[in-house]
Amino acid sequence: MHRRFFCISVLTGLGLLIPLAAQEGHPMTGTWHGDWGSSPTQRTRIVLYMKWDSKNVTGMINPGPRAIPLTTATLDASKWSVHLEGDGKDQAGNPVHVVADGKMDNIGSYNRTITGTWAQGSAKGDFKVTRD
Repeated sequence: MHRRFFCISVLTGLGLLIPLAAQEGHPMTGTWHGDWGSSPTQRTRIVLYMKWDSKNVTGMINPGPRAIPLTTATLDASKWSVHLEGDGKDQAGNPVHVVADGKMDNIGSYNRTITGTWAQGSAKGDFKVTRD
């Protein structure tokens, strides 16, 4: 009798947890932290905020007073490749265009990563961000 009750309890619990896991949403949704740079010693911290609005991924690079709104944010799920673009201003107030192309890894993990190439104005390098 106790074994049957235990099995029913476990199955009921799993039945409740599976829909919660499905609520996570689009793979790019969330806040991502990391850095980009042209060498291992010259790195610039970055924060990406992205959200699926049921049609598109929207968001920004480095939310705050100098945020760079994303003008393009796409995911090719067949290769897990990510493309981001945004237009904003650099620290001196000059216009700057940002382009990032990367690959999403650890897809099954909440703390998935995106790594790839980063271009900000004329500066180029690599980047890695992890979703919090």
